[in-house]
Amino acid sequence: MTREEKSQVIQDLTAVLAGTNTVYLADISGLNAQNTSNLRRACFKAGVQLSVVKNTLLAKAMEASDKDFGTLPSVLKGNTSMMIAEASNAPAKLIKEFRKKSKKPLLKGAFAEESIYIGDEQLDALVDIKSREELIGEIIGLLQSPAKNVVSALQSGGQKLSGIIKTLSEK
Repeated sequence: MTREEKSQVIQDLTAVLAGTNTVYLADISGLNAQNTSNLRRACFKAGVQLSVVKNTLLAKAMEASDKDFGTLPSVLKGNTSMMIAEASNAPAKLIKEFRKKSKKPLLKGAFAEESIYIGDEQLDALVDIKSREELIGEIIGLLQSPAKNVVSALQSGGQKLSGIIKTLSEK
């Protein structure tokens, strides 16, 4: 690979890193062809972009990025695959589900929601991160609950003024 080609790869990786808030680094070495194919298929279905990267080039791209990746470049040893997704917990859920059938992929580290997670033991914490859509759904559910209670209580009061006053005084 020539110097110009390496420079171009670093620029491309820097652009990819700038365009996402979720980067997972995993070790998928040792997977046979069938398992690798299954992993790639699962990534595609989950909306996770999987690519094998050169550690030195990714480290330089992280350096050139305007984001603070902290100690994440320290995990760039051995074989490294980069997983990128819109939802912060999508790659973690995919890894956890895939590991029910295989020992790999192993999580090396992740950058999600502007936080750094190092090591495979962080997988459960990453799975528990709520996506924006999940948070919005929970907030809407919480906001709707009191309104539904008031409306149902008003309806059970028989639509009479005394029933309405009694219901409102209880609330």
